[in-house]
Amino acid sequence: MSSGDEGSLTEDGRYLVVNGRRWRATDPAIPEKLRQELVNELMAARRLVRTDPATARPRVQDAKVALGERGDKWWEPTPDGQRVRLAAAMRALLRHRKPESTICPSDAARVAGGDSWRDLMGTAREVAAELAKDGIVTVRQRGADVDVATATGPIRLARGPEWSGS
Repeated sequence: MSSGDEGSLTEDGRYLVVNGRRWRATDPAIPEKLRQELVNELMAARRLVRTDPATARPRVQDAKVALGERGDKWWEPTPDGQRVRLAAAMRALLRHRKPESTICPSDAARVAGGDSWRDLMGTAREVAAELAKDGIVTVRQRGADVDVATATGPIRLARGPEWSGS
């Protein structure tokens, strides 16, 4: 980011400095299309903070965690932190897209894994299974609901029966 009112990145690119205050920068390894979706979700959530804080705050939290601005440091990921970030990315991307839309677990893996996103695919499927168990997401294959534990091949995630914008 350029210097000026918008702030400037520290030399290592990990923090944004605005008016002398340091904020964690967005993970630069997030693919641009997914980064923009998450930023759009964050902005939509922030607009709701004054009128519907109970709905807005979890949305802001998920978007910021997915972007790498909260939670584990994106440059020092831990296994638990990656699971949290994967779940946040799944929820944030599903919120941002139309209610009937689906996402691929690889979208969340690309957000949390950078160039090593393929290494996170097993974990992304595990996180999807946990969210499915809680009813937050539904796992689909070729348009039909499936059990992620027994599904082989590509799967998609949709909003589940317990989805409440969670």
